[in-house]
Amino acid sequence: MSPTASPASSGAPAAPRAEPPLSARQAERRRRILRAATALAARGGYEAVQMREVAESAQVALGTLYRYFPSKVHLLVAVMLEQLQELQEHIRRHPPADREPAPRVADTLTRAFHALQREPLLAEAMVRAMCFADRSVGAEVDLVSAATGQLILDAIGQSGPPSDSQRAAVRVIEHTWHSALVAWLSGRASIAEVRADLHTAARLLALP
Repeated sequence: MSPTASPASSGAPAAPRAEPPLSARQAERRRRILRAATALAARGGYEAVQMREVAESAQVALGTLYRYFPSKVHLLVAVMLEQLQELQEHIRRHPPADREPAPRVADTLTRAFHALQREPLLAEAMVRAMCFADRSVGAEVDLVSAATGQLILDAIGQSGPPSDSQRAAVRVIEHTWHSALVAWLSGRASIAEVRADLHTAARLLALP
């Protein structure tokens, strides 16, 4: 999912930041934090995610939480990345069946939209965090953009690298998906309009 224009929105996944790997204990602590934030957002949206409550629910010290995630925006962008990664795994296990790339991409993004539709307050929290993200969250936003682009590339289903025209189409499709989601969350677009927009954007893949 793309916010406003991101330098990593090139239609191919960005290289992850080089960071030391987490220990098993640290990874489990991070998972607890993400689960706590996800549960709070699903119940009450963006405003319900308060760092002190997240720390208490995850059973970590508030200072520890801030070492993992410097702000609520960092935290909710990480939640969005986790949601996209889970969706990627699901779609890889159950890929779209259409023979042509455009319908496969449209089907994949429609399924992604319906997954978010089931938890509208969580979707609202994640999208607001993406919109509020400044340069300090740039690396995390780039990872979300890369995951969204990879979701589209997986749906295309080709073995080789994408062409320049495909990369351009992926960027436009990614931006369309994000804009359609924002429009739906704000009540400016119906589910049918979102679906129509996704299918229209996916047809860009048929262009030479």
